[in-house]
Amino acid sequence: MGLWSFVKGAGKKVFGGDDEPEVSGAALKDELKDLGLDAEGLDISVEGDKVKISGSAASQEVREKVILAVGNVEGVAEVEDDISGGDGEPTFHTVEKGDTLWAVSAKALGSGARYMEIFEANKPMLSDPDKIYPGQVLRIPAA
Repeated sequence: MGLWSFVKGAGKKVFGGDDEPEVSGAALKDELKDLGLDAEGLDISVEGDKVKISGSAASQEVREKVILAVGNVEGVAEVEDDISGGDGEPTFHTVEKGDTLWAVSAKALGSGARYMEIFEANKPMLSDPDKIYPGQVLRIPAA
């Protein structure tokens, strides 16, 4: 179980219009489905700007991607994870202004040339290795 922080004002807009987005568990499940992530067996509830996920994931990779997919949505500040089906704690990196996947890879994996590993670990949330933004949280693959 973990509690993960996200930047509430950054992220994908999946709710409402220009007003304060209203986050709902059903809309987050729809977002997971749209991304092709398996949310079967997961319960998603929302309390204010905090999302709680419980249940069972198919693997550690799916667990981490679900956390990121719901956390990187505008209006979500925290994700509380009580998901079984994985072992170990995820490693995440919050993108800062000026970051590139190369720079993140150099910091997290010891070599910028390994940036495609981070890109692949964050599909389908990332569609292009050059399209990351400040406040976005990325999954860092295990060595």
